[in-house]
Amino acid sequence: MANQSNQKLKLLYIMDMLKEHSDEEHPLTAARMIDELELYGITAERKSIYRDIQVLQEYGLDIEKAPENNGFYLVNREFELPELKLLVDAVAASKFITEKKSRELVAKIEGLASEYQAKHLHRQVVVSDRVKNANESIYYAIDEIYNCIDNHHKMTFQYMEWNEKKEQVLRHNGKTYLVSPEFLLWDNEYYYLVAFDEEAGEIRHYRVDKIRNAFETEEDWNPAAGGINKGDYAKKRFSMFAGEPNVVRLRAPARMAGVMVDRFGAEVAMRPDGDDILVRVSVEVSPQFFGWITGLGGNVTIDSPAEVRMQYQDYLKKIMEKY
Repeated sequence: MANQSNQKLKLLYIMDMLKEHSDEEHPLTAARMIDELELYGITAERKSIYRDIQVLQEYGLDIEKAPENNGFYLVNREFELPELKLLVDAVAASKFITEKKSRELVAKIEGLASEYQAKHLHRQVVVSDRVKNANESIYYAIDEIYNCIDNHHKMTFQYMEWNEKKEQVLRHNGKTYLVSPEFLLWDNEYYYLVAFDEEAGEIRHYRVDKIRNAFETEEDWNPAAGGINKGDYAKKRFSMFAGEPNVVRLRAPARMAGVMVDRFGAEVAMRPDGDDILVRVSVEVSPQFFGWITGLGGNVTIDSPAEVRMQYQDYLKKIMEKY
């Protein structure tokens, strides 16, 4: 007599088979399913397989029949192959994800495809040449940060920095920071925590891969942390370095309109002026902002205000004095 308990699991095993071992180019025949089910101690007949397929179709699985060999395959999955490739590329390219965790995540993503599609994903993985973070604790820090945001609680942590020996050491002798987390921000291939720093009394940001010993407190979040425009926060800063907020007008050749849109967004205030364009932007004036302008090879100039033009001249003079 067949094992009735196993018979109840038959539908689930068939569903798993279709997810793991079938696609349009590799349909599963009823005979193959019967053989696979025997490995689980389940006996089945061809007609019962067809009935089970019909039940799974009624359940909502998009199962098609291949006319060539009367096999079946799963058509639509939760993620299409091009979407999975995007996810794999994002994981492999992320600096803040360690190489070990990258491989673990890619393996899980591969599990969302058929075994044949997974081979295409595996060939996409290139992590050995990337500068990957070695800090596994970043995942726990991110989880703690989100808990604080969800619960409107403050959090404490210590912050790391590199020394001349290429070692990561605690900044300020292991000082404990107390902040009200606002949001996490992805910029220039790094994750940042944007938060209200209780001691400094202002909004600051911290690279999450440098955060250690993050803990959620029971203290309520400081409402002073609210009201930050998430979209503008990174746009106004260059390489996430803070500076003095100002409205700056830039002049550039019209052919550099794309450079301006790429950096400041499609909503940037820009108008033609002869052969040039004038671009009005709100930025935080910092050495990194000046470095960005310099890196454009003299094509972009600061039109106004006069004090920012003078600051840029001083920036260039200090560089020239070193040569």
